[in-house]
Amino acid sequence: MRCSSLLKSPRHFSYQVFSAKCFMSTVAEAGPSSAPAQSENARPSEEELRRRRRTEWKRRQNGQSFLDHTVIHVRAGNGGDGCVAFHRELFKPYGPPSGGNGGRGGDVYIMPTPHLTTLSSVPTRIRAQHGGNGQGTWQNGRNAPPLVIKVPLGTIVRELAPDDPRRSKDEYEAEYEALQGLSPQERRAKMREKRWVHYPEYADDNAQREDFKHAERVQFAAERERRRARRLRAENPIYLDLDKPEEAAEAADPNAPLGHRRTEPMGHLIAQGGAGGLGNPAFLSPTNRSPKWATRGAEGERISLSLELKLLADVGLVGMPNAGKSTLLRALTGGRARTEVAGYAFTTLNPVVAVVRVASDGAFDGYAEGAVHDETRVEEAYERDLLDSGALADALTRNQRRALEARAREAALTEADDPFAALEAFRFTVADNPGLIERAAANVGLGHSFLRSMERSLALAYVVDLAAPAPWDELRVLRDELEQYKSGMSAKARMVVANKADLLAGAGGEEGQEQIEEAKAKLARLEAFVKKEMGVPIEDAQGKIAGERPLDVVPVSAKYSMNLRKVVRLMRTYVEEAREQKVAS
Repeated sequence: MRCSSLLKSPRHFSYQVFSAKCFMSTVAEAGPSSAPAQSENARPSEEELRRRRRTEWKRRQNGQSFLDHTVIHVRAGNGGDGCVAFHRELFKPYGPPSGGNGGRGGDVYIMPTPHLTTLSSVPTRIRAQHGGNGQGTWQNGRNAPPLVIKVPLGTIVRELAPDDPRRSKDEYEAEYEALQGLSPQERRAKMREKRWVHYPEYADDNAQREDFKHAERVQFAAERERRRARRLRAENPIYLDLDKPEEAAEAADPNAPLGHRRTEPMGHLIAQGGAGGLGNPAFLSPTNRSPKWATRGAEGERISLSLELKLLADVGLVGMPNAGKSTLLRALTGGRARTEVAGYAFTTLNPVVAVVRVASDGAFDGYAEGAVHDETRVEEAYERDLLDSGALADALTRNQRRALEARAREAALTEADDPFAALEAFRFTVADNPGLIERAAANVGLGHSFLRSMERSLALAYVVDLAAPAPWDELRVLRDELEQYKSGMSAKARMVVANKADLLAGAGGEEGQEQIEEAKAKLARLEAFVKKEMGVPIEDAQGKIAGERPLDVVPVSAKYSMNLRKVVRLMRTYVEEAREQKVAS
């Protein structure tokens, strides 16, 4: 194969083969440049965008890469160009047209997967492969494979509105912008260059032929239909709530035939690839026995999507900074949830979800009465002391632990590998969220951006510091901030966890007894406040308020794992009731 020297422009090239001549050309594309942005159904204001940028800057400190909302720009693959070729062989110098058609561009799908917990692995610009170009001797181009974007469960996908300033232009808008400032003759020549492939030195001759003009009219009519279909689709923008994993229809059918390969689910189609161009045999007619033109492949669809992750946690912990939410989550999971615990505010910058496994007798995995869950700094210092003393000389390295965990995931866990597996009767997930403070709606602290992760929680649990001067004031602030974020969200609250009760215990003697009495009085006042002002209205089948549901108040010490069985028992009850109501509805 060698390049032809007939075309002078460096942006065009041609191929010549011995059995056939296939001439094609490519045009350099200039994709639109637009910064990714987050957008809701309504166009955000400049002040709202400034708040979001500031909040994201706060949350990405200390190398944390959790991401729960982003904007992606997707481009499906372009179709391959058709080929202009004529068959050549011995004793047949003037063979028929033999150019192949171009392959179809790759489609783009989006699929939820339970193996991801953040959107940080999703690139902001996604482009599928282009279809292969047609070749001589009737060789069609290869169809491009589909591209599947994997996102976490609970992701909401929205198509950006046309008036959104950060939305990238679609394929037709990009072409219209490229034609601006050109004369009518230059615009027509550029449009023909983008849609047609000509045999070398035959572009001007083809433009004068009636057969080519007829083919051009047919091509533009088909393009008008594609534009019309795209406008109709824009009237119903994409909105997907990916809260369930995809499953093929064959997998759900127990009577599916054996021995047949089952179709793997690819998710939801969001952008279609362009159709392949036609080779010159498609334009063979009684009046034109030697067509010297072919069509280029159609451009793939371009679309901008907003991805918003709402974690699917059963119970969400809501509290002020330093209320002990991270310590409580570690105590509920037996230390498996490696959350950051420290004595300063906003230690947790991103939501953390962990699994609580409960036995039939109320015990949970990792439960040990009196087990201490200290600050991360203290535990790390303790581990360093063990390392320096040589106590961890025979311990597994990090790579060895990862290899063992990988083998455990591949093989089914037995009772010997997981002693709690035989005892487990119920499991649910708990989410630890960053601290919520007063005036969070004005972007004080971390703002309200992380609260989207709790919108889907089946129940909420307030966590307050019982050792604080006025824990009831904290409850009032938490309830008001939830209502400011979303009306009715505070109705999901089911319990109040009065943490750090160990700090109110007396040291002994008469003074210690007085401190215990003060602690009991403080707890009684908190219970009275919750009963009087924190009741949750209950609606009947007609939507009318039928009464109020009181919140349960449980004093605990998460640091020393005290009174946690009652917390787990109540959380299990809330989750079971919510799941039953969800199934019934």
